[in-house]
Formats: sequence, structure tokens, C-alpha cells
Amino acid sequence: MGTSSDVIEYTIHDCSSFSTNFHPENILVDNPSNSKSRWTTQNSESVHWILLRLNNLSILSTLCSFNLNSQSSAANACNMKEFKVYIGITPENMTQVLHSSLKNDSIRESFSIRHHNSAGHCFPTRFIKIEPLSVYGQSFSTSIWHVSLTGIINEASVEEVKRDYDQFRETRVMQHILKHLRQRRLLTPYNSILTQSGVRLEHPLVTQLYESIVLTGDWDKAETILHDISVAGLFDQYLKSSHPRAVWRKLHDTDVNGDIPSVRGGHAMCIDTKRGYIYLFGGWDGHKSLDDFWRYDIKKQRWAIISTNTSLELNAPGPRSCHKMVYDSKTDCIYILGRLHDLDEPATRAQSRNAEIVPTSSSQRMSVAADETPTLSSRPMPSPEFYRYHCEHNKWEHLDIDENGPRTIFDHEMIIDSESQILFVFGGRAGEKKLDYSGLYSYDVHLKKWCLLQCRNSISFRCRILSDIEFFPELIPPLFLPGHSMIFEPTSRQLYIFAGEREDRFLSDMYIYDIATNNATEVFSNFTSSGGPQPCFLQRAVVDPSLQEIYIFGGLIHDRATHPRSLTESSDWLYRYSSRPGKWEKIHTLEEHQNRSAPPSSSPPQDGTRENPPPRFAHQVVYDPDSKTVYLHGGTMMVDSDFAKLREGNDGLSEEAPMKKLSDFWKMTLRRLSSSELIRRSAYLIRQQQFKEMCKTQAPVQSLIHLQNHVSQVVNHDDPNETQLFRSLLTHLLDPSSPVSMSPASPSMGYAVNASEQLGSLEGLETSDLQKLSPSQGQGGLEIQTSEGPYEKTLRPTLSQASFDQRTKTFEDILEFISDDAKQPAGSLLDLVDDFL
Repeated sequence: MGTSSDVIEYTIHDCSSFSTNFHPENILVDNPSNSKSRWTTQNSESVHWILLRLNNLSILSTLCSFNLNSQSSAANACNMKEFKVYIGITPENMTQVLHSSLKNDSIRESFSIRHHNSAGHCFPTRFIKIEPLSVYGQSFSTSIWHVSLTGIINEASVEEVKRDYDQFRETRVMQHILKHLRQRRLLTPYNSILTQSGVRLEHPLVTQLYESIVLTGDWDKAETILHDISVAGLFDQYLKSSHPRAVWRKLHDTDVNGDIPSVRGGHAMCIDTKRGYIYLFGGWDGHKSLDDFWRYDIKKQRWAIISTNTSLELNAPGPRSCHKMVYDSKTDCIYILGRLHDLDEPATRAQSRNAEIVPTSSSQRMSVAADETPTLSSRPMPSPEFYRYHCEHNKWEHLDIDENGPRTIFDHEMIIDSESQILFVFGGRAGEKKLDYSGLYSYDVHLKKWCLLQCRNSISFRCRILSDIEFFPELIPPLFLPGHSMIFEPTSRQLYIFAGEREDRFLSDMYIYDIATNNATEVFSNFTSSGGPQPCFLQRAVVDPSLQEIYIFGGLIHDRATHPRSLTESSDWLYRYSSRPGKWEKIHTLEEHQNRSAPPSSSPPQDGTRENPPPRFAHQVVYDPDSKTVYLHGGTMMVDSDFAKLREGNDGLSEEAPMKKLSDFWKMTLRRLSSSELIRRSAYLIRQQQFKEMCKTQAPVQSLIHLQNHVSQVVNHDDPNETQLFRSLLTHLLDPSSPVSMSPASPSMGYAVNASEQLGSLEGLETSDLQKLSPSQGQGGLEIQTSEGPYEKTLRPTLSQASFDQRTKTFEDILEFISDDAKQPAGSLLDLVDDFL
């Protein structure tokens, strides 16, 4: 198809306005030394935009294909901050593909442009519209200095994409027409177009489901088809996107002597998923750093102490906290890097908070003479704190760190790519005077070589890489990013780096670092505004590559609702990265969901028990992707969450609020919807419609028997809301069109629902889903009335329009569970009419 890095040439087609000497054509020239080489709008009040026309039809690539730079030599109040980008074949029909912001500096920034639609089809463009939304100064005009575009310009490649996209558009239009005709009961022209065009509206099983529900009313066959739909995987998309519920269980396992790892925070853990072992090392217990080494056997549910004091062993690490530990499945080895030991003096309030496991009072430290206390400025460079543990032989190895590697660091992140035998280390703080901050490093296990990672385009890389961490200290002083998270995605071989703290400010940004290209892309500048967690610090995260999900646990956030300096523990979150930029959702526990589902009059049990771990930070988590289980241990919790805060003292350092070290050990699984649950929900919709039609054609007693013995089987009677909705079906017995009229006071109304006949479970059922289970109403309100056509008359007895509409709604409610590529398109042709108003 050609490369995505071709330079795309363009001209200025139009703009909203411009100031004298600041013409829109100025952005064609990359001349940052000239203060007039920019486009500036005429005023700050109106909506502004600039429209670019590409010289040839092209495809803008997502791989750093669009460069929009603020290149003044100094910060400028006119510089564009927030903006949107639209693209299209014509200026009249454009689609938004980007909503982002620029930094107010002279460094180039690259933004990936979406060039695939929701169905996965690539689309070309001829026009690009940039719409500034805000500037860095108040009441200032907007300035853009230079715009450069890259993508695919190869004529044959672009033409191939255009043909594919045009075919997609034709097919989608025809699908909307077919959908509209079928909804309006115009089945004769529907079948004619379907036959002549050869367009497939939906998966054949979905068509069979429609015929069974809407056309023939063959309810038993419809339920049989639901099972076929499940086997065909048509429920998979909905199941993966459903909201999982966390089910926690506290583990009380000990070693053979009845012991467990003591209270601690800032420790390290890793997991050997093949053998089912979890390793735990070090940490801070509130008084000293630890050097005990533990192993937990998941299958035997038993702790074992590997070493009480590793510092007494040959080449082994000493007491430490704020270090990192990873397990290499290829060599059956563990790597440990970094430390913050008892003699490390936190230099800033932010660092002290991050290392809250270390007291800030000198009276709490190890006993040393006052004139012998080392400081960051006087302490000689320590030895490298890099170790390898051979699990099979129970042997430690002290590894060297060459001049290209990090010094002694703490609160960093470390992962290993076992396949390529490469370690990656990012962020944290170093302990030496002249290198106080750390960057992104790699370590080649085979070559025993460290590398300070750089990009081929070092200027572009420096500005966008990982929250402004600077890899060239001789040019610009580096910044500080501790308490962050870094995840390795093995399928794409990418690092996800997010959150943390810099300059006493919690962060809510996320970057993806591509190992193959050595490039980083900003995914979120503020994931809070995109539905994610608040800016957080000292959280822990794990990844499930098969589900394309990242799970974030705990951490600290600013509780701005009570006090700007207040801190509180964060909740748990899930981030789905199957598509860019990804989606965030809060992980609720099963207990929380059940409490929300209960009627307002009910209350949770008051027995004082807690089924979920309390909020915390500086804890550790590991994940077993095979069993889909998270293991959490220890950490620190605030004793009084209502008043706990870190207060700034007179000396500029922090004073610790009441905190408690933890030693509890938990396991967690995410309970998700199952295909059997979707079959049950769908069967309820079908049987509900069947019951409503029975109320119109059969005696009430027969309808009641059907409701009690047939519909009740697919109702979750443990769910108060669904039970209430189920009982509301009784109102249909009062339909005046029933052959036998029944008074509300009739004794036959007082039947008892047999709740023991329920099927399945309803964890994860949302309020919006429950509304779909309520008695359905016909579409109604149609100005154009249609009647039963000749095709329908060959299938069954006459069906009223109201029943046809109700059946259609039942079918389309079930479609909510079907994958997008297997069902009729969303939306309506009626919406297109509104576009012409």
C-alpha cells in the first residue's frame, strides 16, 4: 500500500479570518526564528478555523503522520492550546478525527490521525480543517506556526483504499434501506432488493432469529437459535465490553510454622505463572527496611520462607524498599533493581510522600552519629543495586551496571520481555547528586549491556516521550516521575506508561512507547476528562493481553472536595485498549453492585464483616492470566480516611497523617457476563412477548399458568428489580382485547411465583438493561401506516400492526447483545432527514 511517512503537500483553501501580516499561508513555511511566520486570527471572540486542501487525495496515517507545532522561541499567549481536526473528501462533509492540545513551548509535537472508521475500513481525505478551541492567554487571538502532514500518497494505494471505502458506503446505505423497509413491514420490496443487490444485511442466524420471532412467532425455534448464535460467537463482542464485577477473597494461608510475611509497604512481588509461585521480597515495616524473601504456592495455598535475611547470603541484596522485581519465565530467574534504604534522606516533600514507608524524622532512623549521616551531596556513589536470583538453584548473583545504565534508583518501574530477553526500566529517582532523576533504559540479558534509549529524531522524541522525561541532561534539566505505572503489552511489544507525580503534581497522562520504533505517543494528556480515574500516584497495575485490558488498583489521589492538600486512596479501574484511545471504567465489587440493585428500603448486613480489601497505596499486585486472578498484598492505608492528609510542615517537608502498614493477602477475579446469561436474558424477552400475545388470544388462566411455569423459569428472582418487572407483566391480563375479561379482584390473580425455578444468574445487569426487560410498547406515532403484505400472508395467520411492532422491538432488543458486524447497522434513515433541516 505504500509507506505512511510520505510528506503530504497542501495549500490553504480558506480560513475564518487573519490579522495583518499573519496570513494563513505562513503555516506552509517552517521558520520558527521569524516571529511573523504564523497564522493569527483577527480576534478572540469568534469561532476560528483554517481549511487545508491536499494537492492529491491521500491517507493520513496514525503513525505520527500529522505534525502541528507551536514553535515560538518563548511561551506565547497566542499559541493554540486545545484544538480539533476534521477531514473529508469535500469541505461540506467532514469528520472529526482528533481532539487534543499543544504544549506552550518551541518543541515539535506529533499527533496520530484516525484514518479507519468504526467498521475498520480505511478512508482517504482531500481536505483538513483545524479548529482552535483555546489559547494559553485570555482574550488573545489564536496563532498556528507551522503544519506538516505525512501519510500515504501513492496513487495506486490511495485509489485502492478509495474503492474499498466507496464499496463500504454503498453497502452501508443499502443496509439502512433494507433495515428501514423491514421495520416498516414493507417485506415485498425488502425481499426484492435483498435478492437483486446481493447485499447481506446480517448474519444468517440473525435472519433466522428475525423470522422466528417477528414473522412466524415460533418461540421455541427462536430460543434454539439463541444457542446457535452463542456457539457462533456472535455474543462475544458484548461479553467483552460488559462491566465485570470484582469478587475478592482474603487468603489466610501460612507457612508450615504458621507464619506469614509481616506488615510492610513498598515491597516487591512477581509471579511464575507456569509453576504457580508468587515471590515477595523486602519492603518497609514502619521502622526499618526488610530483607526477607518469601514464596507463595498457589496450588498448595502455602507460604514458604526462602530466606529470613538475604543480606547474610553471598551476592544477595540487603534490606530495601521502593525497589522492583520481575520474573523471567524463559530462564527461571528473578531480577531485582533499586532501593531506598534507611540511610537515604528524602529531599523533597513529594519524594517523602512517595517514600512514606521511610520516616521523615531522624529520631526514627537507624542509630548513627550525627556527623556520619550521609546526604545526597556527600554520600559517595553506591554500588549497583542490581541482582539476579536463580530460582532452581537458590543462588544469588550481583550484576554490574555499566556507564549507560541507571544508578541506584527507587520508585521506578521495571518489566521484562522474556522472549527477547530485554529488561526495560523507566522513571523514579536516582540517589546521586549529579543524576537525581532517571529516564528510560533497556538491559540486554544476553549481552549484559545497558542502553539509554533514544529516538532517531531526538528532538521529537524528547518532547513527547513519557511525561517530558529528558534523556539529554546536558541540554535541559531532567524532570521527576515517581509513583507511576508501566505495563508491557507482549502482542504489540509496547509499553503503557501512565500516572505518577512530577513537581508535586499528580499526573493523569498516558503514553505508549513502541519498542520496535523507539517512539512514544501520547494517548491521554488527561485521562480523567475521558472518563478515567483522577490523577493518581503509587497505584499498581497489571495487564491481560488476551482481553486487552489493564487493571489499576489503589493509589493516592488529591481529595480536592475537602482540601487542596488532602489525599485519599483511589478506587480500582479497568482500561480497555483494543481501540485507540481506549476506554476507562471503574471496577465495582459484586457487593457494591448488589447494594445498588437492592431497593432503597433494603440495607446491607450490619455484621461488621468486610468482603473487600480496604483502600491502600504502596502495595503490590501480580496477575495470573491463565486463571484470570489478581493477587494483592500489604501496603499502607490511612487510618481515618475522612481526615487523613499529608500536611506541609514549616520545614517544607511533609508530616505523616496516621497510617497503618498492612500484611493482608487477597485474591480477586472479575466476574463477567456469560453467554448463558445472555441466552437467559434473550429468552426472557421472547417469553415476555409470547405471554403478552397469549393474553390477547387465550383465557387468562392459561396465560397465568404460562407466566408462572414458563416465563418464571428465565427470571432471576434474587434480583429485586427484575422480580418487580416480572410481576408487572400481570397488567397485560387486564387487556380489554382478551377473550375473557377478568376483574382485578378475581381470586385467580393471587397465584404464587415459584422462585426455585429460576435459571442462571444476573451479575453485571445494568439499570439500562433492566429497562429493556419491562413491558414493550409498539413503535407507534408513524405517519405512514403499513399493512400485512402478500409475503406475510403465506407465513401465518393475520398479525396486527401493534403485535408486529412489539415483535420487532423484541428482536431489536436482543440485537443489543449481537456483535456489530453480524447485525443491521445502528441508526435510522430518519436521522438523515434531520441533517437537511
